[in-house]
Amino acid sequence: MLEVIHSAGNRIDIVLNGKIDANVMKKALDDLLKESENIEDGVMLYRIEDFQFPSLAAMAHELSRMPTLLKLMKKFKRIAVLSDKKWLKKISELEGKFFRNLEIKAFDFKDIELAENWLQS
Repeated sequence: MLEVIHSAGNRIDIVLNGKIDANVMKKALDDLLKESENIEDGVMLYRIEDFQFPSLAAMAHELSRMPTLLKLMKKFKRIAVLSDKKWLKKISELEGKFFRNLEIKAFDFKDIELAENWLQS
């Protein structure tokens, strides 16, 4: 499951839980683009609850939409990633270094309040 929620104003929440196939990826990316349409200086809370590598078809679909996704990232200024997997947190923060004007910071699930406060600061 990959769920996209426009929680309030300039904020998008994403929940990743389990296996992602091409259909799930397509729907999630469609939802993300739709929900982010009017966002400026946005923030995102990305909860990675149960990470499983996406199918090859899902990754291919994501790659095919990469130009649109890169443009979309310019709408956001901060992304907080929640995960209990150390390697996912490291990769998330590394990914943030590739985007100017976007901060990505990773938190443990137990630190959700810190993540929420960081997004609002």
